Amino acid sequence: MEVGQLQRSFVEYMASLFREGFLDAQFSQLQQLQDDSNPDFVVEVVSLFFEDSERLLNDLTMALDQPNVEFKQVDAHVHQLKGSSSSVGAQRVKNCCVPFRICCEEQNTEACLRCLQQIKQEYLLVKNKLQTLFELEQQIVASGGAIPMVQ
Repeated sequence: MEVGQLQRSFVEYMASLFREGFLDAQFSQLQQLQDDSNPDFVVEVVSLFFEDSERLLNDLTMALDQPNVEFKQVDAHVHQLKGSSSSVGAQRVKNCCVPFRICCEEQNTEACLRCLQQIKQEYLLVKNKLQTLFELEQQIVASGGAIPMVQ
């Protein structure tokens, strides 16, 4: 695929991520912090988000699998996940955390488990979408092109 076509695909794909609510303006702000002195900034920050999220999702799964659920601990994990997803602009993951925290306040294990499944699904979706975006960026750079700035 030629560079111009890759760049158009990138712009269209990025627009779809915002249009479908996977990403919000915070992701654009992350991109603006990336420059020639730190060309992998966004990939590095998002990779840390992936690592942190997977740890938190595992912790949530284990915490909700206990016979006596510690809802304060579950809520603390959800709060942390909400903060990290918000910091990278993973809007749909962040939005799932709000009802999850309410379920923690209500100490409703079944509802918490449903929320956890929804967050896992949204997390995997945004992870796959961002990995595809980064692969497209790599193809553009490998073809000698520049990554288009998307507003």
